[in-house]
Amino acid sequence: MLKVLFSFVLVFLLSASALPAVAANLTRTESDTLVQQLSDHDFQSFAEFLSQVSVLNPELAGIISAYQSSQAMTADQQAELLRLLGIYARVRYAEEAQQVLAELVAIPTFLDESVAQYDNPAFHQIAARLEALAEEFGLSFRNVDNRIYEITLPGAPVDNTELVALHAHADVVPANATDWILDDGTQLNPFTLTELDGRLYGRGAEDNKNGIVAVMYAMRVIAQEQLPLQRTLRLLVDTTEETTGEAMPYYLERNPLPDFNIALDGGYPVIIAEKGYGTLLARFPYRSAIGEGAELIHLTGGLAGNQIPGAATAVLLTSDPVEAAARLEQLGANYVMLNGSDFAITATALADRVEVRVTGVSAHSSEPWTGVNPVARLLDFLYESGHVVYMKDNHLVDAILYAVSNFGLDYTGRQLGIGFSDDFMGPLTASLTYVKVDNTGMELITNLRVPKGRDIGELKQEILDRLAEWSAMSNLPLDLELDIAEPMFRNPEGQWIQTLLDVATENLNLPREFMSSDGATSIHDLPNGVQFGLAMPGIKYTGHTDNEFKTVEQFQLDLQIVTEMLARIGTLEAM
Repeated sequence: MLKVLFSFVLVFLLSASALPAVAANLTRTESDTLVQQLSDHDFQSFAEFLSQVSVLNPELAGIISAYQSSQAMTADQQAELLRLLGIYARVRYAEEAQQVLAELVAIPTFLDESVAQYDNPAFHQIAARLEALAEEFGLSFRNVDNRIYEITLPGAPVDNTELVALHAHADVVPANATDWILDDGTQLNPFTLTELDGRLYGRGAEDNKNGIVAVMYAMRVIAQEQLPLQRTLRLLVDTTEETTGEAMPYYLERNPLPDFNIALDGGYPVIIAEKGYGTLLARFPYRSAIGEGAELIHLTGGLAGNQIPGAATAVLLTSDPVEAAARLEQLGANYVMLNGSDFAITATALADRVEVRVTGVSAHSSEPWTGVNPVARLLDFLYESGHVVYMKDNHLVDAILYAVSNFGLDYTGRQLGIGFSDDFMGPLTASLTYVKVDNTGMELITNLRVPKGRDIGELKQEILDRLAEWSAMSNLPLDLELDIAEPMFRNPEGQWIQTLLDVATENLNLPREFMSSDGATSIHDLPNGVQFGLAMPGIKYTGHTDNEFKTVEQFQLDLQIVTEMLARIGTLEAM
């Protein structure tokens, strides 16, 4: 009966003239109090939840009574009611949602270069799990050629309604399990969701399987309560967001373009700008070592171009590994002291070689200042050490000279002469992130994030020209590939944007202002697209890092916020 009342009251409201976005009256503190008071209750319906709320908070009793008796409600009262719906979703489903997150994290959906992403069994597995959840939640599921998974909650009328797409992604960046160690020595498994000290550790816990879970449970609650949606809500789960990005264009070539696009794969409150993503790939073909000294035979660093790893290593072949290790250990201590003392260098003597390891702090490549890049430091250290521990000349040494000359420890592009900044979007960043060595040679990736303010074509040509000048001067031929996307900047217009801003800032006690993101999402090139969470501003983003985590509190709060957001966006008279 209450579901019918819910529909009746909201339909009554939606028949009125459009009203501006309004602020709900329930504060963050009041919401938290309700959650604490009701967390031990086993509610089976929103009606049961509201009855208990009216007892605990008499100030809300009037709104609840008006709603239950089908009285007309103001826009403020409707917003208040939908805030309660979000709290209800959190109280009822938080623990169950966490278990589903654990199931998704356990599926290793990272790139396997031996098979196309759409043929990767891990993605077939996660598709099957999402389909089963959708069926359980009363939602429709469609697998679009194993590229995009659709989960849909239709609006009315079904055949003539706006489409709001919620964007999340099932793929994750790789994880080196040996580097997932906490400060106290606890060894973690990246693909087992582990709850410790209020944190949920696991690859995808922050980026971005949490977004899938939040949207699906929000849709479940909205479907259960039969809200009279004025537009269709559709979750689009991407499978190549972290790699080629080919899944979304494939999908859009074959399906209607959504009218509105909201990525739950960035930051709160509302992100209207994203830097352009760029990759500079330098190849150094294998050449035999010449000269005297140790031979650098291998380098490792990073697992993907869009993550700054926690460690990088070099292996040097030498006739006296004990002496070489002792020298490198001492040189490493001096280098660390001169360059910040926020990382470590070790040199270990083996049978006929020395392994040099630089341990830094992993970070998302869009925010290099939040980490300590071991790739850049390893290459720079080897260059500096070459004056004491002589090394033969080969293709790996070529790569070191290229990296040190053009980037060094700088991540703003200023050493290369391309640095600039935008007042709203921040600085260009250029981070050495990924080293790949095989029997054909070496590849070195520099990850670029570019704000508005420069013509991208001119910037690309400037980068290539400067590197060509260096190549000619150093007599070192370069094989380069460079790609940079245009930055995104949106004019925030429409009632839906104001509603998103209301929901995020009120629930999170944030300033009511739009933000820019250093990262790019799948809505980058789509119309009417913004980011809405799920990361907090001013707090280090742990996606792409070793020991990636989401706090339990934020995971539950996201479920609450996303439910309220979808309910309010879905029932707006006009966007």
